[in-house]
Amino acid sequence: MPTTNAASPGPPASPASSPGPVPDTASREAMCWLALSLTQGLGASRIRKLVEHFGRVDGVFQASLTELEATGMRAISAQSIATGKSLELAQEELAKASAANTHIVALSDSQYPPRLKEIYDPPVALFVKGDAALLCRPGIAMVGTRHPTPYGVGMAERLACDLAAQGLVIISGLARGVDAASHRGAVAAKGKTIAVFGTGIDIVYPKENARLADQILSLGGAFISEFAFGTAPTPQNFPIRNRIISGMSAGVLVVEAAEYSGTRITSRCALEQNRDVYAVPGNVTNKNSWGPNTLIKQGAKLVATWEDVWEELPADVRLALTPVVPESSEPSAASLFPDDVRSPHEKKILTLLKADQATQIDELVEMLENEMSSSEIFAALFELELNGKVRQLPGKNFVKSF
Repeated sequence: MPTTNAASPGPPASPASSPGPVPDTASREAMCWLALSLTQGLGASRIRKLVEHFGRVDGVFQASLTELEATGMRAISAQSIATGKSLELAQEELAKASAANTHIVALSDSQYPPRLKEIYDPPVALFVKGDAALLCRPGIAMVGTRHPTPYGVGMAERLACDLAAQGLVIISGLARGVDAASHRGAVAAKGKTIAVFGTGIDIVYPKENARLADQILSLGGAFISEFAFGTAPTPQNFPIRNRIISGMSAGVLVVEAAEYSGTRITSRCALEQNRDVYAVPGNVTNKNSWGPNTLIKQGAKLVATWEDVWEELPADVRLALTPVVPESSEPSAASLFPDDVRSPHEKKILTLLKADQATQIDELVEMLENEMSSSEIFAALFELELNGKVRQLPGKNFVKSF
């Protein structure tokens, strides 16, 4: 894999690439990698073989059409490179990136995620918005269903919060459900989180997560994508991006996932990439528990608290992490077996519930709409149930257990 940093002659001038100042070596390399990634008919594996064949990334653009075709690439790809069309596309993307406060991290860049380089088909160029330094920090991927139960939302938020507080970067896909809950947990801890897009980096999908996306960036997080600006959220893009989520991480934590879901793809990628897989066990009667429960049967690490993930991390990774300084001295940890009521939200809900009269979930949401979100209510109820402080009756009705 080329990592040449020495000064080298740039690609031949073309009508599309001649205007403007001459870029420095690193920028020129990034432009060449980006140009190859935008070339029709070229995938990541083919691009790396091309660069190896010609000895350096800009060597591909110095080759003649005949030399390019002799490598076995498709004619449309060779013509795009030889005529300068690929470089023109790259310059257009670079202009969009500059306007959007986004930069390109190429495969040969020192900021390229080191773990991602280890996978079979790493993207050769990444669009990065936010703190690119996070790409090289140890992180945990958190994935799961887009339709989680309150249990799944609660566990994702609390585990992400606790792991982020230990200095781990939380990596997920900004999708509805478990992904969004994982990002929210990192935000709650004032920690760092990376959202991997299945769209162009200028398109936040789904739109309902736009505020969450703003919070991620405001706290020093990052967005990354391998897709060009303006790329729409088409279904085939999301399985492609899943290999990045798992590839960047030290391990993948599955919270809830049905039998047929995108989470299965991410889990399979993790296993193929030799990443650790963790799973939060679930109710065997719930379809969303099929994924994590099956993974546990197959050898995934059962996770009840953040310590279950922490103790499996390599010693050098743990030593490299800097815990986030908590704003409160009151400890908080996610657990399947909490031993007391610690959260202000839990205490508030307990004051509203009665032991001899059931309260329906919609009533609780209405009573607390000015104090906490529905997801916070669900998470608090989940913790109270596990702690034996409340019981859930049919129809989402709750009573105090004491």
